[in-house]
Amino acid sequence: SSPHLVQVRERIRINGQPISKELFSKYFWLVYNRLEETKDPAHACMPAYFRFLTIMAFHVFLQEKVDLAVVEVGIGGAYDCTNIIRAPVVCGVSSLGIDHTSILGDTMEKIAWQKGGIFKPGVPAFTVAQPDRPLQVLRDRAQERECPLYLCPELDAFEEGSQVLELGLAGAHQRSNAALALQLARTWLQRRGCRGFEELKEVLPGAELAGRPVPLAPTFQPSTAMIQGLRDTEWLGRTQVLSHGPVTWYLDGAHTTSSIQACVRWFRQAALSRDKPHDGSEVRVLLFNATGDRDTAALLKLLLPCHFDYAVFCPNFTQVSAPGNADQQNFNVTLENALTRCLENQRTWTRLLEEKAGQDPWLPAPLRVGGLLQPAPSRGTLLLVPPSPRPLNSPALVFPCLAQALRWVAQGRDPFLAAPTAVGAHPHPAASSGAVLLREAAAVRVLVTGSLHLVGGALRLLDPSLSQ
Repeated sequence: SSPHLVQVRERIRINGQPISKELFSKYFWLVYNRLEETKDPAHACMPAYFRFLTIMAFHVFLQEKVDLAVVEVGIGGAYDCTNIIRAPVVCGVSSLGIDHTSILGDTMEKIAWQKGGIFKPGVPAFTVAQPDRPLQVLRDRAQERECPLYLCPELDAFEEGSQVLELGLAGAHQRSNAALALQLARTWLQRRGCRGFEELKEVLPGAELAGRPVPLAPTFQPSTAMIQGLRDTEWLGRTQVLSHGPVTWYLDGAHTTSSIQACVRWFRQAALSRDKPHDGSEVRVLLFNATGDRDTAALLKLLLPCHFDYAVFCPNFTQVSAPGNADQQNFNVTLENALTRCLENQRTWTRLLEEKAGQDPWLPAPLRVGGLLQPAPSRGTLLLVPPSPRPLNSPALVFPCLAQALRWVAQGRDPFLAAPTAVGAHPHPAASSGAVLLREAAAVRVLVTGSLHLVGGALRLLDPSLSQ
């Protein structure tokens, strides 16, 4: 799976656990040296990062003799390097969303075409409810590749006459993922000769289907192991809640419009539906960053209904100086570029608030990026905010790294985070007034979203055991 959140070993798991450091090191150098010895001298180059890890993962699975390998596509499908498996047991396509548009295309139909690239002749494939036109593209790709494609029934259909299926992952959107997981698991069990599961009826290419572009897969009685699996599933960084005393962190790596919408529904249910504390105020904070070619303004607009008291923007770097964790280094983005993006996000958030509340003359003046990205070492690099005639109405703050952003939000009230340094820590009154509110609030609820890499960096700081 990819990306990893805290350590690269998370990408290659056996029996649910990341492989050990010893095993990772052993196989890394074995694969690296073999590739180094055999590369074409005329075009001497090694595979890129993701391709290397994919080759290494396949090698690990073969050498460790796993019974079943679940392989998540990196980006798209058709041209992804994971798509070299000629005859997988089964394929699945989850709910489609607009993402990686510079690579996959800017419409759902183009993205569906890329996703359908994993279909293989004679290998059953499953998908979940999709908009009509993308679903037709998936159907056409399946027919073109002579692949029997089925639509998963809703999870409700598996609950008729039996107990309600509990999911370990929160959020209504996880129900379609669970329905897909059940079909994939059942197909693999069938191929292994396990009894008790109805055989799929083959769909001939070009067959006429009664009023439905893709036939429904049959429902079945989930086994005890399946029921337990759905209930016990955990996935770090997805609808995850960490309660650290008065500060509760809500982490979700949503980074597309559809996943942010699902994140907002989950956060409002998990955090905002609770009664406000009787013994004091509640402060809501958004910690956000987005990367790549994503439409940040569209994502931020979807977050407005959560009514955050503060929006905090920072790059995905855990520290400003040399990274403390090599697993989270990113050589594709400079700190200056990342900070420029954060300052743009800050300006966008302020504009969205202005539009929502009507033109408020006291909101911050338009942000001027020039000069803010080269703070003098003498005055520190903690906080970057625009000038404002009334700082108390400037709820959007920018920090140069995750550690400083988290410390400001927690104000020493989270046992895993040190208090912000006193000297020069809050050069702007907005940060100072916010710090007072955060220190005195009975409850602080923080949503961390917009990027899986941001969530991974936050998890590394909030749960040190994940770095072991």
